[in-house]
Amino acid sequence: MAGGGEIGGHEQKKRGHTKKRKKTRRVGIRIDMTPLVDIAFLLLTFFMLTTSMSRPQTMEINLPPEEVTVEIAESNLLTLRVNEKGEIFWNVALDAPVKVEFANLRSFLKEHAEANPKLVTLVKIDRLGKYDMMVNMIDELNLARITRFSLAPLQDKDKEILAKVKA
Repeated sequence: MAGGGEIGGHEQKKRGHTKKRKKTRRVGIRIDMTPLVDIAFLLLTFFMLTTSMSRPQTMEINLPPEEVTVEIAESNLLTLRVNEKGEIFWNVALDAPVKVEFANLRSFLKEHAEANPKLVTLVKIDRLGKYDMMVNMIDELNLARITRFSLAPLQDKDKEILAKVKA
């Protein structure tokens, strides 16, 4: 019987009737979330403060009503023509346009503004030119402290005048 009992016991193991094993207790792992929350709030406040302090820079533009015509004496009108290549030509009244370099533009504008306080500047820019040219021209006018200026597209007759000057 003793031998039969062992065999029988062995057969019971094969069938799946084994003794229950004790499960080992796992050690509880705790992750402290406090530093993560601190960093999240730090980043949140940093981005909120920096975005509210860096406002986009805008320029106020006063547009006249469409039906109003303003008459200006020709001697008070400085015309700046910018072709599609970015070349700048200037003239006062009906004089022939003269080329001016962009590097010298600010001093040129300051000189003319001081000579004639009633000076109004008309900037004509070619539509085929880059937008950057118009922005640079407005920046130069602001840096030269010229507040009275108008923008207009460069028309075909202006292109003909510039072609005559170049020739």
